Amino acid sequence: MTSIPSVSVEQKRAVRAEEALEIALLLAFSGGYFDAYTWVVHGVMANTQTANLVLLWVHGTAGDWGRAVHFIPPMIAFVLGVVVAALVRRMFQDRASTITTIINIVLLIIVQLIHIRVSNLANVFGIAFVAAMQASMFTMVEGAAYTSIMVTGNLRLAIEGAVSAFSGRRDMFRRSYIFTALCVVFGLGAAGGAFLAKNLPYLALGPPIIAMVVVLRLLRR
Repeated sequence: MTSIPSVSVEQKRAVRAEEALEIALLLAFSGGYFDAYTWVVHGVMANTQTANLVLLWVHGTAGDWGRAVHFIPPMIAFVLGVVVAALVRRMFQDRASTITTIINIVLLIIVQLIHIRVSNLANVFGIAFVAAMQASMFTMVEGAAYTSIMVTGNLRLAIEGAVSAFSGRRDMFRRSYIFTALCVVFGLGAAGGAFLAKNLPYLALGPPIIAMVVVLRLLRR
């Protein structure tokens, strides 16, 4: 975290709120939900741009460019989301996480309304944009770096923490617990996203919207 010469009480509170475990868990739930939702509805990933890039070239090298270009919009949206998050952080500083969460709530509501009328790649674009802003703005949990939009890094840290803890570093039990919980909740989010995308598509984005509203309340404590 970048050091600041003079930090106000409000800024300290904002930093503590952003790193709270309950916020990280809510965001991990949303992260798993986003990927499952966009995969079931549109056959692409909102978060996992590695998968989108691989599938782009799998279909491209097979000559199926009509299918391959389907994976480009979420990658473009992800890039734009990271750029906007960086600009929000620069403009709003200590209020950046709150502003980002508000933007994400509004965008998810718009995406859900669009889905009610028509299901198209505008849904994917909006959700990938939200995922990128979320991942760019919320990067720490209790002082440790994490990501809320995939499990690979979190799973590695959970395993490394467990190994360190059982090797004598008792202080690592907490860290292993945190990253294990993030992986589990991400999976629960994916299960919920897949189920509702199939069975209640017109209300499917309700859970992540609710999760974001709770995050906003926690940030404003």
